[in-house]
Amino acid sequence: MSVHELRRKSGDSSEKITINLGVVDLGQVDLLVQEGFYSNRTDLIRTAIRNQLATHADVVRETVTRKSFVLGLEHYSRGDLEALQSAGEMLRIQVLGMASIADDVTPELARATIESVVVLGALHASKAVKAALVDRIH
Repeated sequence: MSVHELRRKSGDSSEKITINLGVVDLGQVDLLVQEGFYSNRTDLIRTAIRNQLATHADVVRETVTRKSFVLGLEHYSRGDLEALQSAGEMLRIQVLGMASIADDVTPELARATIESVVVLGALHASKAVKAALVDRIH
């Protein structure tokens, strides 16, 4: 499965987060929504986050390059990992975005081929694979 196929399958590819706001901040958010500046609370929060990310875009870009992160969606299939195993190589997963390990990857194959996992964003893998890699996920 390619990255493009993963994007089509997952649709939104967003993750839900929870934040705590003080009542005054929340009241101001609701006021801006009520006055029509934003369609809802989520719209304001997404806009604020995107504005902060744009402000720090240079730092993000430099860090991604310096730390050799893959930016976006990265999918690892069973075939990918079997090829690494045949070559006697280990994989260091470093993704800013989403890393996905195919459902048909066994915990044994994952441990035999994945040296470390650093994902800033979301890691999608079976519970068994995540459990097998728990000491390698940073």
